[in-house]
Amino acid sequence: MSGGLVLAALVVWAGGWWMNARLARMRARPGLGLAAPVVFGVTVLLMWELVVRGLNVPGAILPPPSAIGSAFVVNGGTLWEDFVQTFLKGALSGYAIGCGLAFLVALAVDRSGFLKRGLLPIGNFVAALPIIGMAPIFVMWFGFGWQSKAAVVAVMCFFPMLVNTVQGLAAADRMQADLMRTYAASPWQTLAKLKLPAAGPFIFNGLKICTTLALIGAIVAEFFGSPTLGMGFRISTQVGRLALDVVWAVILVAALAGSAFYGLVTLLERAATFWHPSQRGR
Repeated sequence: MSGGLVLAALVVWAGGWWMNARLARMRARPGLGLAAPVVFGVTVLLMWELVVRGLNVPGAILPPPSAIGSAFVVNGGTLWEDFVQTFLKGALSGYAIGCGLAFLVALAVDRSGFLKRGLLPIGNFVAALPIIGMAPIFVMWFGFGWQSKAAVVAVMCFFPMLVNTVQGLAAADRMQADLMRTYAASPWQTLAKLKLPAAGPFIFNGLKICTTLALIGAIVAEFFGSPTLGMGFRISTQVGRLALDVVWAVILVAALAGSAFYGLVTLLERAATFWHPSQRGR
């Protein structure tokens, strides 16, 4: 144990706290909002490195950030292949299928009281089913390739997207609906000019929820059968070898991909629903 490194970690924490306190008192200006999380993140990484090395924590328990960064660089080619297999093939395809089908079914539900009363309660029940129990079944049905992972993701995304879209389509004001009927608007005109614009924030809320569900579903599904590729496969095999630095590198890739995906959908939401009161002041 090195007391000097642990003491240095406490000094780093005090310095990061002082710097963030000064940033909080400064007048708002462009770029300042990003400075506080950057300072906080760098402080946490430095403390992590110093504490792990100061207390001689074994790498099989908690590797330091420098070892994780080294594993990220050394295994860059393998991590890229895992990213393509899990995110681009499994998660994105399942996300598109699940959200697209949910949107089309929501349009039918909005026009049918029978579907609204019968399908939505079943949807809430299916959405509560544990993914741990469903994933092996889908692997048996669709094989060990990315198709079974996409099927799991599609099921996970379908019902959250369906519930949000149905709620959004019902959010149009009653007086506005009466006005559309007064103008003799057809059902398609009412859908395109009233219901879909009113449902925009709800639809994007469902899309944002599904960005995280898609990546979680694809990774968890790979624990139950996968070719020798994929983030879930890599995590399960490297944990068995006690290579925790590679496991953390895979987790870093998943976090970066999930954050970028969520951020992209958020940008699309701001561009498509800029007129909505919920977007004002952002």
